[in-house]
Amino acid sequence: MNFTKDQYFQRQTILSEIGEEGQNLLQKAKVLVIGCGGLGSPIAIYLAASGIGELHLVDFDTVSVSNLHRQVFFKVEDIQQPKAAILANEIKKRAPFTKVIFTNEAVSKNAILGLISNYDIIVDGTDSLPIKYLINDACVLLKKPLVYGSLYKFDGYVATFNVLNNEGNYTCNLRDAFPKIATDIPNCEEAGTLNPIVGIIALLQVNEVLKLITKTGKLLINQLLIYNALENSQFKMKLRKNELINIDEIFNNSDYLETFCETQDATLLISALELKNRLNSKNIEIISVYNNENTFLPFDDYQKIPYKTFDIEKFIPNYEKQYVVVCKKGITSYDVTLKLKEKYPTLSVVSLTEGIEKY
Repeated sequence: MNFTKDQYFQRQTILSEIGEEGQNLLQKAKVLVIGCGGLGSPIAIYLAASGIGELHLVDFDTVSVSNLHRQVFFKVEDIQQPKAAILANEIKKRAPFTKVIFTNEAVSKNAILGLISNYDIIVDGTDSLPIKYLINDACVLLKKPLVYGSLYKFDGYVATFNVLNNEGNYTCNLRDAFPKIATDIPNCEEAGTLNPIVGIIALLQVNEVLKLITKTGKLLINQLLIYNALENSQFKMKLRKNELINIDEIFNNSDYLETFCETQDATLLISALELKNRLNSKNIEIISVYNNENTFLPFDDYQKIPYKTFDIEKFIPNYEKQYVVVCKKGITSYDVTLKLKEKYPTLSVVSLTEGIEKY
């Protein structure tokens, strides 16, 4: 099929706020999208269809069955295929005026500065808190604007960070909103999420990118938009620069790995090695709190009690057993362990350190 660029973008360039000048700015823009899952996949598709000249997609993960209900640009036949590669191919089918490249690797501290240095805008579509802070800190160091998005159950969060203002200063960043990485917040896989909120937040991020490039409208700067899908409500939390935070020092001294275990009570934990050595013990009973009951676990026998339905009041303890609670990363399992210990102080119950992911 033969068509011109003017025909493709006609509905967009007819807007007086965009026009040919705005469309040309979009075509010259280079955007890096980190994370190609629930947020990143619609972000990438919509940015490409809007006319972003160059997109770089980064994600280490492959498509899984549990992704499909909310990551709607992936298909059943894409299961076990690299997300970034599949998404890049989908963009090529839809957006002939966008150059798209991809990287099938995890983001790391060693590579982050080199990765973001060549792009005009960075978009965060990840679901790992340490990685979100890594991206934020790198953007501050290299003076790159960051369009941030995150999800928790029915809530979504959006902001545009680190934008150079008319006074020559940079607007607030993630650490002005939350100075330290929270250690007790599960990701979408552990806490669950409904697919509409994923699409809503992703498109709000796209909207921020387009406004930022075309210099149109009012950006979400120095504020954090919090949207709740159940109430269909939104709240804008005002942010203020924290001059006491030294991003250079934080970046140099942080490894940006999962740090939640540092805040957990060691007496309520069991290491992977210790559990492996004790698996044959008759008094060990494993409880999986994965929300997806079909998740494969490397144990012959275990209880399945999804985190979302785990009712401590209805749990009937066997004091002759030692319970080992497991989840993906050791966050929700530790939460359940704490609650069981509070309810039944003499019960023997521990959480698998760092979860099945490190087992």
